[in-house]
Amino acid sequence: MARAKVVVCPPSILIPLAARELAGTTVAWGGQNLDTHKSGAYTGEVSGPMLKDFGCTYVIVGHSERRSLYGETDQVVAEKFKAAQDAGLVPILCVGELLAEREANHTEQVVARQLDAVVKLAGIAAVANSVIAYEPVWAIGTGKTASPQQAQDVHRFIRARLAASDAKVAAGVRILYGGSVKGSNAEELFGQVDIDGGLIGGASLVAEEFLTICRAAR
Repeated sequence: MARAKVVVCPPSILIPLAARELAGTTVAWGGQNLDTHKSGAYTGEVSGPMLKDFGCTYVIVGHSERRSLYGETDQVVAEKFKAAQDAGLVPILCVGELLAEREANHTEQVVARQLDAVVKLAGIAAVANSVIAYEPVWAIGTGKTASPQQAQDVHRFIRARLAASDAKVAAGVRILYGGSVKGSNAEELFGQVDIDGGLIGGASLVAEEFLTICRAAR
C-alpha cells in the first residue's frame, strides 16, 4: 500500500522552524502564499525564491481567503501560479464556489473560470506540475462538509475540464478536497475515484486528528 505524501504549509515566519523540524523526514513543507514578483521593492511580501531559500517545495495559491479577503482575482491567482513554477515551486491551486454560487447552480461555471485563467496564462502542460485543491467556500471552517458524492462530482468536473485540453495531464494531476475534512470523514472522501487527498485546515492543528487523516489517505 502506497504511503501518502504529506506537505505542511505554515505561516511564512514559521517556515524556518518547520524546515528545521522536518529536515530528514519524508514530510515536505511549503508556503501559504507568495507574491507575483520575483524581486523588487515590495516591502512585506514573500517571493518564490525566498520560499525556495528555506527549502520549500510547494506553495498554496488562490486560497479562498486570499480571494475573498484580499481581493485576489483569477488573473492574480494565475500570475501567482506562474510565479511559483518560475521559482521551482509546485503550486497548490485552490478553486471553489461560495454558498450563493452553489445555491444558484453556478459551481461548475465558477470552477471552470478559475481553472481557465490559469490554463490561459501558464498553459495546460504547466498543470501537470501542480496540485489542484477544490475547496467549497461554504464548507471551510463551518463544520459543513460537501457529501462525498458532491465533492466527487466537482472533482470529476475538474478532471474533465482539464481533459478537454489534455487527457494525459488531467489523468495525472492530483486533485485534493478541502472543506472541513476530519478524521471521521476522510476515508470516505478519499475513497472517491477522483479525490486524491485533502487540503486540511483546522483539523491539521490537532496532531492525532491530522495523523488519522494522513492514515486515511494511504
